[in-house]
Amino acid sequence: IFIGLNIVRALSIIALLLLFASSIVTMVQDIKAVNAFIAAGKANPDIRASEGNSTDTDIDCINADTDYVDGSTVPNQPAGAFWAVLNRLLIIFQVIVLIMSEVGWPAAFFNRFFPILGDDFGLGALGVIQCLLGAAVLSHHVDEFSLVSAFFLFSIGCLNILLGLIFRESAKSRRSLTSWREQYKESVLPTTSLGPPRQLMMASTGGTAVWDKDRDAGVGGADASRSGSLSSQKSGMGFGRQGEKAALARGYTISRPEEALPTYIPKRTVTIRDSSASSASESETAA
Repeated sequence: IFIGLNIVRALSIIALLLLFASSIVTMVQDIKAVNAFIAAGKANPDIRASEGNSTDTDIDCINADTDYVDGSTVPNQPAGAFWAVLNRLLIIFQVIVLIMSEVGWPAAFFNRFFPILGDDFGLGALGVIQCLLGAAVLSHHVDEFSLVSAFFLFSIGCLNILLGLIFRESAKSRRSLTSWREQYKESVLPTTSLGPPRQLMMASTGGTAVWDKDRDAGVGGADASRSGSLSSQKSGMGFGRQGEKAALARGYTISRPEEALPTYIPKRTVTIRDSSASSASESETAA
């Protein structure tokens, strides 16, 4: 599943990049076609082109014979070039946003301002937007490069919609490249199924100490019987010799810590004088 979802993501990024490039190429061709249409209008009196400004987007192209400017996707109507160029710019902007969403950067920005493209949503919304972009390009007469890229993006969008319906909101977490780190951490940490820990409280009375269990509502019958047996066994034993004997009888051993000296104190070295003094003291005690 991880490899398959990442293959689909790679194909989605490739399709978006192709649409980005084809939109730029189409926009350049439209501008060139509008300029040629204006030049032809100056030579032919049947074609009227009113130039209100020096930019190509402010030109009103009017021709009674054609609905579109020849060789372009610009409609032959007032401000047709402006809306055609604006359409391409909006498509390019949406493609950039979708590429950033597929890459996953910045994730916090999408989770806050565009939740449908964030980590908490699936691939359905992404596929719908891709289908809309592909249909917007395919609805015009474009060249082969734009046609192939738009059809490819539309197909990937349908695939993302299908994957979104199958995996729902877990699709992006399943294809995440950093998900293996979280799974590795979860597998390394120890797990237990013993339930919530029970608290032990020590109440000291005189020279003895008694252990009491905190009885709460969540303790079952088995835990209650075990706690009763333990409290009856440990009551009055304390930490003295009796408690040590009872622990040894039940198989528990108490290990004493080894004596250790600080590192700054040098170890004691046995000399000949010390050995002779120790032998003399042993002989006196024997006598």
